[in-house]
Amino acid sequence: MNPEAGFETRGLNHTRDTHTVKDPDQNQNNPFQGFERRSSVTPVPEKFFTQLLPQIDHLGELKVTLYAFWALAQQQIQYPYLCRRNMLADEILLQALVQSGEDGPAALDDALRRSVERGALLQASTDTQEGQEEYYFINSTRGQEAVSAIKNGTWQPEFEPQPMLPASERLNIFILYEQNIGPLTPMIAEQLKDAEEEYPAQWIEEAFRIAVANNVRKWSYIEAILKDWQDRGKNGREHHRRTQKTEQDYRKGWFDE
Repeated sequence: MNPEAGFETRGLNHTRDTHTVKDPDQNQNNPFQGFERRSSVTPVPEKFFTQLLPQIDHLGELKVTLYAFWALAQQQIQYPYLCRRNMLADEILLQALVQSGEDGPAALDDALRRSVERGALLQASTDTQEGQEEYYFINSTRGQEAVSAIKNGTWQPEFEPQPMLPASERLNIFILYEQNIGPLTPMIAEQLKDAEEEYPAQWIEEAFRIAVANNVRKWSYIEAILKDWQDRGKNGREHHRRTQKTEQDYRKGWFDE
């Protein structure tokens, strides 16, 4: 695959500083229980399956590439990116990468190097107060623009994405409601239960953040956002027109130009 080509803008939907990792064999007696009916999905471009996957011959490279698709899809910013420091803090990622006789940071660096050399990821460096930081982008049109902007000095990462939390550590919809809107009533609780089954957890969390940011602390407002994302596609091109409303309420899909 030509590293300069990158991924096209349309993809297919397919279904955490500590370096201590757990024994990879500990989960052998706990088989995966399957995906929930309303599991969140991660966009993966078709070129990954038709061009990259047949070439990848290293398990760590495959894992870190898939991790990048998942982690970057969580970010609703202009140029989604990963930084090495935060990946080192992701215990689940390091556990997945560690092989016998190899420590977490070394395994991560090797997998990232392979993925960059393959052309799946792009790498850029910046100087920070803590020293040089390495940033990684999906090799898409937007990722190429981001790397070019860093090199030209026209854009710098403005915040550090935090390691993604496991589902068990995320706030459920009832806690989100009580913390951001008010006390639960039986009727509202039933509506929240239905919404939790209907929409991905990440959508719900983001819709609550939007409501709080716009100071519209009403469940009907949050529900309207969720229904709109479901009807038109959360990252669909309908949301790419940068009117004042869409600038506040919606974000671009991270593969799009």
